[in-house]
Amino acid sequence: MTSPSSHLTLKEFCNSHYKGSAKHDGLEAVIDGIASGARDLEGQIRNGNLLGMLGTTGDVNVQGEIVQQLDAISSDTFVKKFQESGRVAMVGCEEIEHPVTFGDSEQHKYIVLMDPLDGSSNIDVAVSIGSIFGIWKRESSKSLNAESLLMPGSKQIGSAYVVYGSCTVLVVATEGSVNEFTMNPKDGDFYLTSANIMYPDKTPYYSVNDGNTAKWVDGIVKAVDQLRDGRSQRYIGSLVADFHRNIIKGGVFLYTADTKNTIGRLRLMYEANPLGYVSVQAGGAVSNGVENILNIQPVELHQRVPLIIGNKTLVNQIIETIKVT
Repeated sequence: MTSPSSHLTLKEFCNSHYKGSAKHDGLEAVIDGIASGARDLEGQIRNGNLLGMLGTTGDVNVQGEIVQQLDAISSDTFVKKFQESGRVAMVGCEEIEHPVTFGDSEQHKYIVLMDPLDGSSNIDVAVSIGSIFGIWKRESSKSLNAESLLMPGSKQIGSAYVVYGSCTVLVVATEGSVNEFTMNPKDGDFYLTSANIMYPDKTPYYSVNDGNTAKWVDGIVKAVDQLRDGRSQRYIGSLVADFHRNIIKGGVFLYTADTKNTIGRLRLMYEANPLGYVSVQAGGAVSNGVENILNIQPVELHQRVPLIIGNKTLVNQIIETIKVT
């Protein structure tokens, strides 16, 4: 059995890959903010029931969803960490109606869009949940405003997500590289545990909510029928957890448009773009059923989108089935 000391720390990895790089100047501070926030939030999640932090705040967010106490805590935690990094100019958040601006100096190079606590409906039943982050370079020649956040996913400089489950893992993606770091609860540091992640060739799993079957269009019904052949369904209901299993074990996730959610259910800027970027860097694909999601020019901050993400062969198979049905 290897010890944490035999693994590269997240700080060591970031310093060797990003620090001093013209392309990634200051990115290590942004990622450190994510890690620091995840470390704090992991403790809150683990002890939430004992500390009376589960349940709702009584508020409804901009998405029309009831806000959990840990939703608010996670949002506040990461906003604070990004402000302290000194490298983030603006943050857009699923839980906040308007973006938060920190500064427009030469040091404030990045814009972050985040879902600070994905899968929060699973908090009180001890199921894996997570945090999702997309990272863009700001256009320094332009003044900061709400339009500054509306960049396509293809322009991301990196993205990251955290899974709080049997262990706490942080996955960081930049161009051509996806790496997993696991938190050691003894010292709170993250250590590199899986380098250069790529989707496996085998695809034993698919993730979809069969409870929506009656609302699916014919093409999705047929596509899911094809996925069932020789595969097992695994659906947690926390997007980041379902995605992480599929990228590690092999598979595809679908949450498509249907007769109720005609424009899709998931958020383009906070969920689809960041995870789509990870997927592509790991040799996978992402689509709304018609086009690569990363190529979509967003028109508003809280935009929703259908999502098909995972192994490239399966994503393409689903798209072709939709086309011919």
